[in-house]
Amino acid sequence: MPEFPAQTEKRETHLWENEISAAVVNFQTPDLLDVAVRSFHGAYPEVPLLIIDNGSKDKSRTFISALASELGSGVSTLLLETNSFHGPAMHQAMCSLKTPYAYIFDSDTETLRGGFLEDMWTLLRASERRYGAGHVVRANRRGFRSEAGTPVLASAHMLLRRDIYQTLPPFIHHGLPALRNFEAAAEAGLELCPFPVEEYVRHDGRGTAARFGYGLGLRSRIDYVLNRLGL
Repeated sequence: MPEFPAQTEKRETHLWENEISAAVVNFQTPDLLDVAVRSFHGAYPEVPLLIIDNGSKDKSRTFISALASELGSGVSTLLLETNSFHGPAMHQAMCSLKTPYAYIFDSDTETLRGGFLEDMWTLLRASERRYGAGHVVRANRRGFRSEAGTPVLASAHMLLRRDIYQTLPPFIHHGLPALRNFEAAAEAGLELCPFPVEEYVRHDGRGTAARFGYGLGLRSRIDYVLNRLGL
């Protein structure tokens, strides 16, 4: 079992901690979720955390309930009856959280150390036009990497302003669930702030998708072919 940052009994609560809450979505990967949640909570025990289970049919729901009970009142759960897929579940998280800023992270991440949330929060507060912070890449309209594409945040570890999110298209069931949201943000002249969050949070990638796929069916294959054709 990996060692996670030590928690303290009491510590000073900073302003940014009252501004940020976090959410993670699980689908039948309780082994990955255990690392993601414990490592984040170890680094940020004062930040409220919502664990969403996306209609899992394995032991995930029982595991999540026990984990939340163990970690205490700052950890809450939302156990969905059916799998709405990752993007819609992320949207549900953005609607369920109450703080001005939401940190969304994947269940196949491991928080190596703290110090990033407060810095990303400081970046976003510097301008009302700043919508999100994290690892910025560019993607074309089909969701594939392209230097000529739209700036998007890697959704495995990103901090967003919830008030701005509510004005934009929601996250959807897609290989890149936030694509339409970030396209609309770019059209509105909103900014995404680059921040080296990957230096603080390890993301192995495709933790859930490698086991269960994306559930996109024919649409994914069509997008792949059209992207190869440059369409």
